[in-house]
Amino acid sequence: MKDGELAQRGLVLLGCGKMGSAMLEGWLGRGLPPASVWVNDPHPSEWLQAQGVHLNEVLPESPAIVLIAVKPQMMADALPVLASYGNADTVFLSVAAGVTIATYERMLGDKTPIIRAMPNTPAAVGQGITAIAGNANASATDVAMAEELLSAVGEVVRLEGEGQMDAVTGVSGSGPAYVFHMIECLAKAGEAEGLAPELAMQLAKATVAGAGALAMQAAEDPAQLRKNVTSPNGTTQAGLEVLMDEDKGLPPLIRATVAAAVRRSEELANG
Repeated sequence: MKDGELAQRGLVLLGCGKMGSAMLEGWLGRGLPPASVWVNDPHPSEWLQAQGVHLNEVLPESPAIVLIAVKPQMMADALPVLASYGNADTVFLSVAAGVTIATYERMLGDKTPIIRAMPNTPAAVGQGITAIAGNANASATDVAMAEELLSAVGEVVRLEGEGQMDAVTGVSGSGPAYVFHMIECLAKAGEAEGLAPELAMQLAKATVAGAGALAMQAAEDPAQLRKNVTSPNGTTQAGLEVLMDEDKGLPPLIRATVAAAVRRSEELANG
C-alpha cells in the first residue's frame, strides 16, 4: 500500500464511523500514508482527528478509490459531492447495506466502476468477512485493489454476481447478531440452572469464541467437530437431541431466520 496506485492517487472515505474507522486503522497499519487519505465526515471521532489524514478538506482531483461508508439513508445528501468522479477511472467501493449497484449508476453515471461490498461487524476487530461484487465497468485490477483494501479487516470472498448479495446479508451480514443472541440465550440457560449471571455470561462468551476459533483452524468440518464432542448417550448428545430436532430445533429456526433477513434485504434494495 505504501507505494502503489492507491498511495499515489489517493483514497477518499465518505463516512468514517465504526466500520470506516476499523478499515482505516487496518490500511494505515499496512503502510498506506495518512497523506494519501481524505475523509469526509461531519462528526469525526477524536481517534480520526489524530491520524494525520486530510479531514473534511478539498478532495483530490482523481482518487483511485472512493469508499462509501455512510448510512444508506444519508446517501442522497452525501453522494452528490462526489458526482464529478463518475464516468471516469475512479472506483467507487460501497459498504452501505442495501444500496444496489444500479442506484449508484443512476447517481454517478453508467460508465462508473462500482464495487459493492457486504462486510460484517467483526471487521472492527480484524475478524470480519466481506463479500464483493462489481459491475461491468470494474476491471480485474479494480476488484483486486478493492479486495486488498477490504482484507485489512478480515477475509474477502468474490461473488458470482450482485444477485447473491441478499443471501450474503442474511448469512454473514446479519449473522453476528444471531450469534450474539445465542450467547445471550446460553448465558440465560446457565442462570436458570443455578449459575451466577456474570459466570454464566463468561462461560457463554468463551465457549462461542473458542468454538468459532476451533472451527476456523481445525482440519475437520463443523459436523465432525460436533461429533468429536458428542459421547454416545452423554450430556452433549442429550442437549443435541433437542437442538437438532428437525421440526422444533435449530435447523428450521435458522432457515427461517436467514430467509427473513434475505427477504428484508430484497425489500430494502427494491425501495
